[in-house]
Amino acid sequence: MYRERPSKVWTLICLSAYVAGVAWMGVDSLPDDLGPWLAVSALFLLLLFAFTSVPISKYFYNRIDIDPATLRVGRERLPLVDLDTASVAAALHLAQQPPGRPFAAARAVQQSVRSEPRLVGGGWAVPMGMDSVVIATRRGQGLSIPTRNPQAFLTALTQALAAQPAA
Repeated sequence: MYRERPSKVWTLICLSAYVAGVAWMGVDSLPDDLGPWLAVSALFLLLLFAFTSVPISKYFYNRIDIDPATLRVGRERLPLVDLDTASVAAALHLAQQPPGRPFAAARAVQQSVRSEPRLVGGGWAVPMGMDSVVIATRRGQGLSIPTRNPQAFLTALTQALAAQPAA
């Protein structure tokens, strides 16, 4: 029903630059200097890891899938029947507010959450470039979900919840 994946453009750019750089060094130094070429390639591989670790972790911890019965965020699966429909509607209302006017809608979301929201997905924090959406479970536990497009995510979640049979 709904899928949200982090962009792979930065990872592909870094990987392409690494391969091009290693190939260029190989043209100039192989076959005579195989040892130094391997050593420098390994050092550049560490640099590649530094530049691609955040996008790769975003892929594992911040991808979102909504199917007819489950909300999957990163490593976690949440049954849709456990989510509070009123908190999702309040969060959608908050996402639709123009900048500077979200306070009344934010209060409605905070009233449905009884505790500090737990970050869903397995990451340590909401990554740069992403917003956090706070919804609640039927037991009152707050869930903070990182998303790139809060309004599209909450609209799809509202539609999925509406399709659920009444409990």
